[in-house]
This record gives sequence, C-alpha cells and structure tokens, in this order.
Amino acid sequence: MKRKVLVTGSSKGIGAEIATILAQNDYDVFLAGRNINALRNIAEKINAKGFCAIDLTEKNAAEKLFENAQKILGNIDILINNAGEYFYGSVENTLEEKLNRLLTLNTKIPYQLISLCVKEMKKQNFGRIVNIGSISGAVGEANASLYSMTKSALIGMTKALALELAPNNITINTINPGFVQTELLENTFDKDFTKEEIIDMIPQSRFIEPKEIANLVKYLISDEAKGLTGQSINLCAGMSVGS
Repeated sequence: MKRKVLVTGSSKGIGAEIATILAQNDYDVFLAGRNINALRNIAEKINAKGFCAIDLTEKNAAEKLFENAQKILGNIDILINNAGEYFYGSVENTLEEKLNRLLTLNTKIPYQLISLCVKEMKKQNFGRIVNIGSISGAVGEANASLYSMTKSALIGMTKALALELAPNNITINTINPGFVQTELLENTFDKDFTKEEIIDMIPQSRFIEPKEIANLVKYLISDEAKGLTGQSINLCAGMSVGS
C-alpha cells in the first residue's frame, strides 16, 4: 500500500526536492505552494497525485489545503511541514505585519495542519510528521530573532506532540538545516552577506544540498525510523557545534 504524503512549500527548493525524492520512492505525493505554474511543472515531472496553489497566510488556508489534499489522496499518512519564510532585521525595526506573517507561516500553519491530519492518523494508528525548521531555531541568529523564535517554536511543539501522539504510532521530528544551496540563498548574496562570508561561518565550508534534507525526510518517515520521535536534528554542516 502506497503511503500518501502532503508536502507544503513544494513549488521550489527544499520542498520540491523532498516531493521528488518521495515520489521516486513510491509515495503518493500532493504538492502545495503559491506558484501554480511551478507546481504544475513539478507535478507533471514527478507524477504527483495533485497540487494546490495557495497563499498560506490567507484566511482558513490550513483547512482549505487539507480539504484539497484529502479529496485527492483520500487520507494523509505523512505530513511534511516545509513552507516558511525568512526575515533578517533588527528587533526594533521589525514591523507588526512581518511579525504576524512569520508567526502564521512558520508556526501557526504547521500546528493547524498537524491538528487536522492527526485525526485520521489516529484512526489508522499510523502517521509520520516532519517539520522543516532551521539551525537558527536551534542556536539563535543575531538580527533574525523573529525567524529564530518561530523556528524554535517548532522544536518545542515537536517534543510535546511526540509524547502526545506516541500511543497512536505517530512520530514527529524536526530537521534544522543550516545554509542550503537554493535560489533563496543565492538571492541573499551581496544583500546581507557575501558567499565567502557565509562559507567562513560553516565548519565544513560548504552548503547543505536539498537532497540531503530530502533523504533524511525519507528515512524519518520509513519503518526503519519508527522509534525516532520528538527529535530536533541539526543538518547544518557543523554549525550547531561551534566555529
């Protein structure tokens, strides 16, 4: 029986790679993101079961996405909370609009989707949830306090829900990537930092590849990882242990 997976933020970058790897490994994948053309192209490329183009900051977004995915998949066995947004700026210059946006995208939406999905997961006594956090949530990042706050919230949520959901054979874990080689990272070069400055901060002197995260997701949702739950895993090329 094919397991059915919802991957948020899967129109590009890490989410697209997760969706691709899982589709290649015989999972039924449902995509979600804002760019309908990108979603359509990826869906055709990986033979996804379907997709939903949605802005997760709009009213009742979690419910709308869940209903769309459930309509196509029938049920959701695995939830990958990947959608999120980064913000770099000092605390005194952080506008309330940005505060509300990141709290919604990075914290509220993952929690709401989990709440919706676990109802069915409990009925079938199986479920896998993976949150894509950030190394900034595990160790903090100067001038990114808002982002760090929202991503650290995922870690606390993961620990608590692991205890709550363990009797139902549902595991939940958070992956905290460091700097990942994506279009988003490329767009920050010469804006906040140069590529060389970033590399100098990383013990392994390299960026994480999206496929590394995707392959870790593949393991965490597998039967081999059924005893692994409530964990915050730093996939960061050594950034979490110092410089």
